[in-house]
Amino acid sequence: MRERAGWPRWWWRARVSGVAAMVLIGAACSREREEGEREEESAESAAQEQHEKAQTQRPLAAVDWKQVDAGLGKSGALQPDGAYKVGMPRSDLHVTTARVAIKPALALGSWVAFKQVSDTETMLMGDLVLLESEVSPVLGKLQDGGIEQTALHNHLLHESPRVMYMHIGGHGAPARLAAAVHAALALTTTPFGAPAAAAPAGSFGIDTAQIGQILGYHGKVNGGVYQVGVPRVEKITANGVDVPPSMGLATAINFQPTGGGKAAITGDFVLIGNEVNPVIRALRDNGIAVTALHSHMLTDSPHLFFMHYWANDDGLKLAHGLRAALDKMNVKKAG
Repeated sequence: MRERAGWPRWWWRARVSGVAAMVLIGAACSREREEGEREEESAESAAQEQHEKAQTQRPLAAVDWKQVDAGLGKSGALQPDGAYKVGMPRSDLHVTTARVAIKPALALGSWVAFKQVSDTETMLMGDLVLLESEVSPVLGKLQDGGIEQTALHNHLLHESPRVMYMHIGGHGAPARLAAAVHAALALTTTPFGAPAAAAPAGSFGIDTAQIGQILGYHGKVNGGVYQVGVPRVEKITANGVDVPPSMGLATAINFQPTGGGKAAITGDFVLIGNEVNPVIRALRDNGIAVTALHSHMLTDSPHLFFMHYWANDDGLKLAHGLRAALDKMNVKKAG
């Protein structure tokens, strides 16, 4: 820097040094402020995480499920995985497919299930069995009641009369959700009374113990149908909420005896994308027809596909075919 007239060189040097020092001090103060702000944000974030963790760990207030029963007009049961499930079999319908009279427990079982998500609210999922003429009025009434549709499709083929399956979802006070579902189903002939008394125990017509051994999973007889459920290994979520297997996420295998050791089988395999075609090939290789492939939910993670099937053949032979399909899937080991 040139020396100006009347001002000594040392004065200019001192002035420049002072300015540089002030810049350094300002930068240091700015860094300290930024670090302080980051530390404050980090502390707030940690406090929020601790609060959320405490809220998660705190036991939720008990739900009065009797209010749900009253709203639906039908009693349910608390499942081992924590969901509250209500079955509403369409025993009023007389459906046949491939000359087989379909029992409600084989493929005509409407249901809704609730999972508690807070002290006052639940998540609702369900599957409603409807005649084609019932679809539009039920859908409209559900929409009016704040219940959403997540899928609408067939499960069977060539059945008479034609049956559709409406998958539903909702979130809110459980009694309100139950009342909304009841209002919609009141537009159908769905029975809400107690189920008919079970037939006296006798020969079931197929060897359920051996079928269970072949499948690697054992089930139970319900409504004249041998039912087996096979849950997946993965945790499944919808809108970030864990969904238990009893809310329609376990592979369903149903055997209805048709005489001479034969059985009609149907249900659905719960699959991720890369399992779909290996399972199709396993079923077809064993004489089991695929009748539908679709999703049931909108926000599930991982995204699942549901494959429905049909056959009427020797029960043990079909069990081997179903086992071949299960072997292509990431399912939980029995026991």
